[in-house]
Amino acid sequence: MDFRPDEITQQVAQTARDFARQHILPHVMEWDERQEFPRGLFREMGKLGLMGVLVPEAYGGAGLGYFEYNAIIQEIARVCGSIGLSLAAHNSLCTNHILMFGSEAQKQQWLPALAGGEWLGAWGLTEPGTGSDAGNMKTTAVKDGSDWILNGTKNWITHGKSGDLAVVICRTGEPRTSGNATAFVVERGTAGFSGGKKENKLGMRASETAEMIFDNCRIPDSNRLGETGDGFRQAMAVLDGGRISIAALAIGIAKGAYEAALQYAQERQQFGQAIATFQGISFKLADMATEIAASDLLVWQCCDRKQRHEKVTKEGAMAKYYASETAVKVATEAVQVFGGYGYTKDFPVEKYYRDAKLCTIGEGTSEIQKIVIAREVLKH
Repeated sequence: MDFRPDEITQQVAQTARDFARQHILPHVMEWDERQEFPRGLFREMGKLGLMGVLVPEAYGGAGLGYFEYNAIIQEIARVCGSIGLSLAAHNSLCTNHILMFGSEAQKQQWLPALAGGEWLGAWGLTEPGTGSDAGNMKTTAVKDGSDWILNGTKNWITHGKSGDLAVVICRTGEPRTSGNATAFVVERGTAGFSGGKKENKLGMRASETAEMIFDNCRIPDSNRLGETGDGFRQAMAVLDGGRISIAALAIGIAKGAYEAALQYAQERQQFGQAIATFQGISFKLADMATEIAASDLLVWQCCDRKQRHEKVTKEGAMAKYYASETAVKVATEAVQVFGGYGYTKDFPVEKYYRDAKLCTIGEGTSEIQKIVIAREVLKH
């Protein structure tokens, strides 16, 4: 494997980097403090192709691959984890689910608006009582003639209130039975579909996380993605790719925290010298740099396998697990390098510290990733 980014990946990364510095960096703390979700920003990202990175040009997307996608998420998250999270959820969950499992007519109907940033996507699997226990979901879809009627609540949904379109996994069979779930597309404005409580979060505060409520929500059978009963299998396949997104998000946050700590350690003077010259600080920086580099290699491996259309269940779980735990460690150490200043909102590391933790929880906790990895290695 050639570890050097090709010219296209470098150009795409530079585009994302420039956009983040110009349009995101000046507003990071303002959005965070007010928990403001900057909807207009995503329309601007759509104009650059950042909202349909993996979508073929035939459906209005950028037609790029996973190496470019990884680079984009990392560059955005280096500046703001919240915006990186929303961009990842839109691309890898909602949009990618339709791309992977939608019919040709469904792709033509929904992908152009999503890929262009005109529409914002949401993806609903998690429920108040069923996080990792998705087979026991309570949200149901019942067939009524040529329609389906949806009832239930999804929570922890990125863009649960602001999303223009949602891919929703509903139970269409008995609880905890094989093939008991089906995926549907529901457009905002459909009767019986509404946004619920918006969460007041520790971090990622500019990324909207909210409930989606379905109250006798009627949709046509043409909104069903794939076969009835295939929803859980589809969701697991989507999450395999989604874990690459969260790993990239985590690495971006880790790099942002590390770079801030590195610069500060070289500028901060104590006892007549920069604190970077002290072993206690320099060893922290060494550990941070090493774990970030290892995380990068795990994600590049996933991207390479994805480009080859190979299975990434184990590799994606490893990358997501290791990178997210690394982000938490690096952000924690970055605050330590800053000392008391790191505990204030005058410097960026306290936000990296708050944002990083979500990466160990969202799209499968670290504990779930270990289960996935263990199952895969025990097959052999």
